[in-house]
Amino acid sequence: MPATLDDTKRIAIATEIADIKALQQLLIDNEQKLLPAVSNDKEISDRLNDFLKDDQQNLSVIEDILGKFGNSVQPRDNIQQYIEQAKRLIEGSELTLYQKFSAHERIKHQVFTTGLVVHKASQITGDDVKEAIGPLNQVNFRNRAHQEQLKAVLEVLGTRELTGQDPDQSIWARTQDAVAALRGAFDGLTNN
Repeated sequence: MPATLDDTKRIAIATEIADIKALQQLLIDNEQKLLPAVSNDKEISDRLNDFLKDDQQNLSVIEDILGKFGNSVQPRDNIQQYIEQAKRLIEGSELTLYQKFSAHERIKHQVFTTGLVVHKASQITGDDVKEAIGPLNQVNFRNRAHQEQLKAVLEVLGTRELTGQDPDQSIWARTQDAVAALRGAFDGLTNN
């Protein structure tokens, strides 16, 4: 019997979830590898430990969701290749610490965005799929929150890398950051 369109959609969604699971495991592996590199910075280290706890919980949720689709679904080959390449870069010495955290943030973004697409696809696939992936919204929320926190980490690590000093985090510095962002937005509007 040929697969129905709904079956095809469900398999496609399950494959995306398998990709998310593999990438979520990569996030955990990265955080475990990056922790020793920031052990002398309590704030970043604490933040990374919090990410690790959340990401382990996220992985458990994703595994439960994937189980509802059948555990035989595997991530795509290109995702596996991407993961291997990312692992080599995080473990290696080619990238600076800032670049490693930047790569980590991009992976976090990829997991979040894919989770959001799965959520949207489930809305038009069927109530059973929508119900099955419901807990993914919690994972998406945590990954999105991590992204914002990673931006602050990147700001600190990047500034340290470029200047050897911590960035100015005062109220006045933040006001200058906001003014620069507004100036950029207005310049973009007037130049179009």
